[in-house]
Amino acid sequence: MMKIQMVDLKNQYEKIKEEVNAGIQNCLDNTAFINGPAVKEFQQDFEKYLGVKHVIPCANGTDALQIAMMALDLKPGDEIICPAFTYVATAEVMGLLGLKPIMVDVNENTFDIELEGLEKYLTPNTKAIVPVHLYGQSADMEKILAFAEKHNLFVIEDNAQAIGSDYTFSDGNVKKTGTIGHIGCTSFFPSKNLGCYGDGGALMTNDDDLALKIRMIANHGQEKKYYHKVLGCNSRLDTIQAAVLKVKLKYLDEYSASRNKMATYYDENLAGIADIEIPARAQNSTHVFHQYTLKVKNGKRDELQKFLGEKNIPSMIYYPLPLYKQEAFQQYVAEGFTLPVTEKLCSEVISLPIHTEFDKEASDFVISEIKNFFN
Repeated sequence: MMKIQMVDLKNQYEKIKEEVNAGIQNCLDNTAFINGPAVKEFQQDFEKYLGVKHVIPCANGTDALQIAMMALDLKPGDEIICPAFTYVATAEVMGLLGLKPIMVDVNENTFDIELEGLEKYLTPNTKAIVPVHLYGQSADMEKILAFAEKHNLFVIEDNAQAIGSDYTFSDGNVKKTGTIGHIGCTSFFPSKNLGCYGDGGALMTNDDDLALKIRMIANHGQEKKYYHKVLGCNSRLDTIQAAVLKVKLKYLDEYSASRNKMATYYDENLAGIADIEIPARAQNSTHVFHQYTLKVKNGKRDELQKFLGEKNIPSMIYYPLPLYKQEAFQQYVAEGFTLPVTEKLCSEVISLPIHTEFDKEASDFVISEIKNFFN
């Protein structure tokens, strides 16, 4: 039976094997495993690619979010607005820092934070907003920035799923996601569009003072060795991982194009099926399709996933439970709290295999079995 994977890292590696192996071997040869030359080289390459003044590598995407909130001097009890339909890390770090996540609903089509009526969640304790560029396209950053400026809020972009996506403002100005708010955060988890071969992450900012503070926090609060200005943590990107990322960054736009090719092929073949909605594409954002996520109507999502599993076709549900229903977050929400769109999406979304090694034969098999299920 045909073997299909959600993400094909093996074949991706085979195509860049010589470059990756050479980069890793160089790290082994010079034995600079922590803060070696490849870290600085990748940082500079990534700054150039994003068009941002500062990239600060760190150990993982969750650390990036936590360090960002520490750098903004947020205090216990401060409230941060975030979508309820996202991965736990977005809000988890808030709880760890004694901050209060204020979970709000998302747009039913784009899955990004819904700004309509958002002011009802504002209190004197609201200090920041964390838009999540879910599945590979940007939240509506122009409106988010206007909302934040009006209410004097910080904007921290959770860009773990949309590296390489372009957001176009109404005046025609184009910026990469992660470079638009006060601080951007990303993850280099292996399955990400720009993924290393272990854990890794980074923060992005155009603010010199914030960049300096972020670097200090990520390095035990020190600017000069053994002199600690602030309380920090130990969060570094390994040199070997930086060497891998330095190679893969050169191919990121090519990877995005391949994912878009696969997504378009899915669109063309699945759009006419009743009880399915293909992913919406925002007009002001490109889509890098970290995930290709369908909405399955009329309670058929779980049946479809079971059916696909029986055919050895992998699929994932991102995410099956709203943050406010997670046991870990019960202290932050009132009893009976609910968000209708989030609840609906948690019961409808399913993500199909999509990756950089577009395979028409495998895609045709996935499509034919989905059609078989609905016929």
